[in-house]
Amino acid sequence: MIAFQGTAQSWNESIAALPLPHLLQTWEWAQVKAKFGWQPLPFTWQDGQGRTLAAAMLLKRTVTLGGFAARPSVFYIPKGPNLDWSDEPLRERVLEDLQAFARRQGAIFLKLDPDVVLGTGVPGTPEAVEDPAGKAFRAALTRRGWRFSQDQIQFRNTVLIDLDPSEDELLERMKQKTRYNLRLAQKKGVTVRPGSAADLPLLYRMYAETSVRDGFLIRGEEYYRTVWTTFGPAPAAPSLTRPFSEPLIAEVDGEPVAAVSLFYFAGQALYLFGMSRQAHREKMPNYLLQWEAMRRAKALGCRVYNLWGAPNEFNEGDSLWGVFRFKEGLGGSVLRTPGAWDFPANALTYKLYTQTLPKVMDLMRARGKAKTRQSLGGV
Repeated sequence: MIAFQGTAQSWNESIAALPLPHLLQTWEWAQVKAKFGWQPLPFTWQDGQGRTLAAAMLLKRTVTLGGFAARPSVFYIPKGPNLDWSDEPLRERVLEDLQAFARRQGAIFLKLDPDVVLGTGVPGTPEAVEDPAGKAFRAALTRRGWRFSQDQIQFRNTVLIDLDPSEDELLERMKQKTRYNLRLAQKKGVTVRPGSAADLPLLYRMYAETSVRDGFLIRGEEYYRTVWTTFGPAPAAPSLTRPFSEPLIAEVDGEPVAAVSLFYFAGQALYLFGMSRQAHREKMPNYLLQWEAMRRAKALGCRVYNLWGAPNEFNEGDSLWGVFRFKEGLGGSVLRTPGAWDFPANALTYKLYTQTLPKVMDLMRARGKAKTRQSLGGV
C-alpha cells in the first residue's frame, strides 16, 4: 500500500487501466469532496515490477461525537477499491492493508462499496445470473469482521445500457411504449441541446424543483456548481482517461423542461443527475432526452451508459420502482452489487456512531429540504 505521488492525469490513467474504473474514484471527484470537508488519500498496490495492481482514492473526514474530547475520523472509498476482486491473494492483501491503516489512524470505521458484480438481471427472473466473485467478496468481508452498512451512500444496484449495437438496434431493444413516447416527443416539438456554464443556475433550480416534487434531498447550489465546473465541458479531443461532464437540456418552444447531467470516464457515460419541470410533461421530454444522451455517449466512444440507480428490492413497494421501469424501458439490464460495507476499526465508537447517525441524518434531511424549498421561494 503506497501513497500515490503522481499527477491527476497519471492517477486517472492508472485507475482507467484497472478492472473497475469509476468516476467517483477519479482525481477530480476527490477534489470536489476536498472542498466539502473530506481529505483525499490516494493509494496504490504494485507488483514486484512496479506495475499497479490496485488503487483506492480514500476519503477521510473528522467528525464530532458527543462526550468525546477527541475528534475521530471516518474513511470512505466511494466505488472502490479498484482491482480484480477474483484474485484472492490480492484481495486479501488490499483488505489487510486497509484495515491496518484504519486502525493506525484511529478511525471509527472504513467504508467501501466497489462495483463487484453480485449478479445481473432482476432476481427471480430467467435473465438473472449470479456471479461467484460477488459471493466470494461478501464472504471475505464477513470473515474479516466487516458489516453490511446501514448507511448506503451510493445505489447498490443500477441499470446499464450496452452502447456497442447500432442506433437502430438500440431502438429495437427498447420497450414498445418507450419507443412510442420517444417518437411522440419528437412529433410534439421537443428538442435537445447541450448546455453550458451559463445554464448552471437553470440546472440547479430545475433540480431543486424536482427534489421538492419527488421528495428527495439534494445539496446546496454551491456543491453542484463545484461538481460541474470541476469536471468541466467536453475537451476538443475527448480521452478515455480524462473525465468530463456536460448537461443536455430538453426544450419545448425554447422553454427548458428537463435536463440530464452526464459524466464520462473510462468508456462509460454516467447519468448522475436528472431534473424536470411539470410543464409539458405530456410531451414526454425525458424519453427523447435519454435517447439523445445515449446517442451522445456512443458518439464520444463510450461503450456503456450507466443509468445510475435501481431498486434494492425489485417490487412495487420500493421507492425506485417507477424510475426503474422507465430505465428498463430504455433497453437496459440490471447490475447488482453487494453495496457498502463497514470495517469497525473501533467497535465501541462505531456502535455509538451508528446509533447516533440516523437521528443526525433525519435532522439534516429535514433542514436540507426546508432550505431547498426556501431557495425556490417557498414552493
